[in-house]
Amino acid sequence: MVGRLLDGRYQIRARIARGGMATVYLATDLRLERRVAVKIMHAHLADDAAFRDRFIQEARSAARLAHPNVVNVFDQGQDLGTAYLVMEYLQGITLRDLLGEYGRLTPEQTMDILEAVLAGLVAAHKAGIIHRDLKPENVLLADDGRIKLGDFGLARAATSSTASGQALLGTIAYLSPELVTRGIADTRSDVYAVGIMMYEMLTGEQPFKGEQPVQIAYQHANDSVPAPSLKNPGIPALLDDLTLWATARDPEDRPRDARAMLDQLFETQHLMHENATRVLPTTTQRTAVLPAAPARRAATAETAPVARRGQATDVIERLRSATAKAHRRGAWAFGAVLVAGAMAAGTGWYYGGGPGSTTALPAVSGMTQDRAAAALARQGFRVRTAAAVWSASDAGTVTTTDPAPGAVLSPGATVSLVLSKGRQPVAVPAVKGRTSAAATALVREAHLVLGAPVEKSSSRAAGTALRLVDARGATVAAGTAVPPGTAVRLVVSTGPALAEAGTTGVAAG
Repeated sequence: MVGRLLDGRYQIRARIARGGMATVYLATDLRLERRVAVKIMHAHLADDAAFRDRFIQEARSAARLAHPNVVNVFDQGQDLGTAYLVMEYLQGITLRDLLGEYGRLTPEQTMDILEAVLAGLVAAHKAGIIHRDLKPENVLLADDGRIKLGDFGLARAATSSTASGQALLGTIAYLSPELVTRGIADTRSDVYAVGIMMYEMLTGEQPFKGEQPVQIAYQHANDSVPAPSLKNPGIPALLDDLTLWATARDPEDRPRDARAMLDQLFETQHLMHENATRVLPTTTQRTAVLPAAPARRAATAETAPVARRGQATDVIERLRSATAKAHRRGAWAFGAVLVAGAMAAGTGWYYGGGPGSTTALPAVSGMTQDRAAAALARQGFRVRTAAAVWSASDAGTVTTTDPAPGAVLSPGATVSLVLSKGRQPVAVPAVKGRTSAAATALVREAHLVLGAPVEKSSSRAAGTALRLVDARGATVAAGTAVPPGTAVRLVVSTGPALAEAGTTGVAAG
């Protein structure tokens, strides 16, 4: 397939990945001169109508979504019996690659990736689409910091009881209990898969294992997912609760969709930042973190209670209680948490690895907003836009950042971009009736560019300023707001015309 020209437009360059339904290639779109990813269905499946329909369904499902955290689909078609799908090409790795390299992730890294995955899933659920095949292989991590959700090959319209058909589809390690037992999926089935991925990111392994797929499916249907802290004791209790809520066996005990889980993730982040700031210095150079509540977890897996169906309700109540406490502290306290979290994001909750690394904030002044945001994202910073200000820089470019360039920040800290509105307009001065010299001084003080004067006879004395005109000769009224540096010309009286001397002339100007 490498080297083939597909449909007279897409030049296949190299193979990127191979899956159960299709192979993905890097290609060049010769018409638009850009790199794309082309997904081509396996030849032995091309004659299977069900697989063909599923392949086309992926294009239609993904094309309905326009979101920064969802891979864009550009085109779909067939060429000499080859069904293909053209998608956005992202230079980077998958979440599976990241887990393979690092084993498990920190709570902060887990929450950052989870936030992007849920944001893309929110868009899908809002559009009435359930993914049904969420797994680390389908979470793409671009080199420029973008995180996108891809592979909607098993996506279906989200109804209250979407059946999976004759065969059980999806990756068995991430299938929800209702899909295993009844072949039915809805938005809560996607939430369950996200919860399994969350467990895997925090612990470095999947909650259920077995030599045969049926063994894993049996555990999904009959066992509750254990708390991640039993494998990794450094995990905060709040992340334990969020994982257990998302992976509850009964769909009624889970978040109703990705929006509900994302909202709770934001609350969890705020609470964790608040707890991280409650520290007391000890006599050594370490700091001791004060627990927000008495310890509620067993110290070892052997002494931990076996998960039960009733635990789901307890988890939800703990999450609600923790959130309610934070809200009762008042708006001023919540604002303080946000400020503290922005200044110290990434410096806490590094379990067993020290206080975390720091990075000097690079200078991005003069860049466009998109270029500056991309540069800061590559350094691991969160980016937001502050109010625009008047400056000598072009409109839309970055004038400075908050904090200032050179500030030493932790990964994940928020940096505000201060954009330029361009140069502040100036008011055209009133020159009528003034001497030419006085009018010239006023124009220059207003930072306008004065061209050659225009002489005009009038009833006023010679050398008297009559008005200002622009480059086309149109009068510029006094008080008009114009950009600094605007070119104007001064109309100066030469006195009464000779033909009108001694007569009652009409006053000009």
